[in-house]
Amino acid sequence: MSENADRFARVAGGFLDRIEAVPADRWDDPTPCPNWTARQVVAHVINEQRRVLATVRGTEPKSLYGVPVTEMGVVPEPEPHADLAAAWREIGAGLVEAIDDPACADAQLPTPVGFMPFGEMLGALPEDVLIHSWDLARATGGDERLDQEAVAHVFEKFKPMDKALRQPWAFGPKVPPPAGADLQTEFLCFVGRRP
Repeated sequence: MSENADRFARVAGGFLDRIEAVPADRWDDPTPCPNWTARQVVAHVINEQRRVLATVRGTEPKSLYGVPVTEMGVVPEPEPHADLAAAWREIGAGLVEAIDDPACADAQLPTPVGFMPFGEMLGALPEDVLIHSWDLARATGGDERLDQEAVAHVFEKFKPMDKALRQPWAFGPKVPPPAGADLQTEFLCFVGRRP
């Protein structure tokens, strides 16, 4: 397994752990993402990453375990008994395989800086899952500690794209980190969170 695939697998596994740890009565709790509940954050990640996987595989995205397909940027409304963990398990594993599949490398994907080949954006690929792992944990009282190597890696990829990332559909304004902030706190403040 390549370094990029290993990193994504760790981040995907961390997100799955947080999904599985959500107490049954906290799925409708608000998250740091304005107007999104814990359930909606997970549905968003499933939908966006499912679309990435379908694009690089040259297929159409399909409903999974009660999570319908919506357009990019539109949060799907899962069915009442949707299995969010099973849906994410399938998508996460599919992306880990695609990262090391040369047939997927040239697929063009939209990014905050324009379309890029999948093979060129692998370093930053875990960002959405990584950030929303924290959002989900913060909303539901879960483990907020993120994979430190992944945080450092994605943060370094993002720093040169600072201006391009400040889009309504990407990240809001940066938040000044507190004095003595650790790397994870600096990263979360960079992407507009208030840890």
